[in-house]
This record gives sequence, structure tokens and C-alpha cells, in this order.
Amino acid sequence: MRKKSEDTVEMPVVELQRREIAFYLLGTSPLIYNAVSLKSKHQLLIPPPKKTAADKVANLKHDPPQEFFYSTYRHRENDRPTRLFFPGGGFKAAMKQAALRMPGLKKTEIAQFTWVQERDVDIYGVPEIFLAQVRSADIARTPDIRTRAALKNWAAKLTVRYVIPQLNKNSVMNLVGAAGLLCGIGDGRQEKGYGNGQWEVVNEDDERFLNIVNAGGREVQDRALQNPQPYDIESEELLSIFENEIAKRGDSIQRAA
Repeated sequence: MRKKSEDTVEMPVVELQRREIAFYLLGTSPLIYNAVSLKSKHQLLIPPPKKTAADKVANLKHDPPQEFFYSTYRHRENDRPTRLFFPGGGFKAAMKQAALRMPGLKKTEIAQFTWVQERDVDIYGVPEIFLAQVRSADIARTPDIRTRAALKNWAAKLTVRYVIPQLNKNSVMNLVGAAGLLCGIGDGRQEKGYGNGQWEVVNEDDERFLNIVNAGGREVQDRALQNPQPYDIESEELLSIFENEIAKRGDSIQRAA
């Protein structure tokens, strides 16, 4: 039998444990949804034939109410407290990005040592229809109108699990707070430089948090999704133009599928 070398060093085994913290998030800037629409998924799965000039005249390029509805992430079950949700991966991505701006934390460590318990995070608040001019991704940067659902006021409860001793309660709390300030979620989020989707961490009994939860649950969201109200003046004007055009063309027009 070989003798153990005197130079061999036995490393101690560190016992890893899990902990979790519930966070109550209060939106501090609008949350704008950016889910891939059903129409876009359909076109990716089965590319449509090229439209003729007559097809373009007879078919609408956009259908704002439909695009508004399909821009959201929605629970199918009716036993959830909200209809709207946001993927937990979006919050995790914000935490990883925030780690790059915080001393002592690394993006890879956050990816490995933390996770969001909820796959789909319930979002409280009332969605409104948001229409705005954007630039397409083509070479010419062609202008277009994009329709999304936007929540001026929103709230969520998030459960974050983490590994100790690599992380501790204070570091995770600081991380989630920084993620809300520096990164955010959704379209036009702070991470991209546009200032949307930010949050602050509040207490469970915070009056502002409770007001949004009580006034922005599933039933209210269902009504708002079926009968959307304009997010701002520009959205109201563009929606009015669309509705007037629908009324003028009547049965000769085909709504976007």
C-alpha cells in the first residue's frame, strides 16, 4: 500500500445550505410588457406568403387591441390572484446584471448561488394600451407603430433562494434592491437606458404596495385586457385613428390575424 505523501493537503468539506427571503416589490417606474405575440410565433412557425398590393390594401398591418393583449404573459388558471405574470427568469437576469455593478459580487456566482423560487411571478396592477413610434431593426431603420401593455403602477412578491456561506441575507437583499434600481424588467428597462421596469423593496404592510395589490388583481386585469384604456395622450390619439379607420372601411377590411 502506498504511503500518503507528506505534502498532501486535505481540504475541509464546506457544508452548503439553502435559505430564502420573500421580497415585496413596489414598481417605481412603468412596467412595459414585451412578450412575443401569437402572430409573430405563427409567422416564425409557418412563414406567410408575400402579400400582393391588393392584400396590403385589404388587410390591416396592425391590430392594436389584439397586439396589446398578446404582449402580456397571462395565467391560464382562474385560481391565481392575478391574470398577469412576469417570468421569474427576468428577475434573475436583473440580479445577475446588477452583480456586475456591486463590489464583491460576480455575475457567475449570482447565477449559481441564487434562484427565483417562482417560475411565474404574479404581477399586480392595471394594464393599459400603449402605442408608440419605434424604429424597425432593418438597415433603413423604418419607423413603425408598436403596441404593448403598460402598467403605470405595479407590485409583485418575489421569493429568492440563495446558498450559504457563499452569500448571506444582507448581500441578497442589497442585490435585489440594486437589481430594481439599476436593471429592472420588461421593455425599455433601466438596464437598456430607458428607465422602465424599476422597483424598490418595501415591507409587506406598505400602504402603497397593498393599494396596488387590492386594486389590481385578476378580475380587474381581465376587464382591462378586454376593454383597454389608453396609457397616454399619444396612445389615445393613435387608437382613435385606428378605430375611425375600422369604422370607415367597414366589412371591406380584414383585421390582423
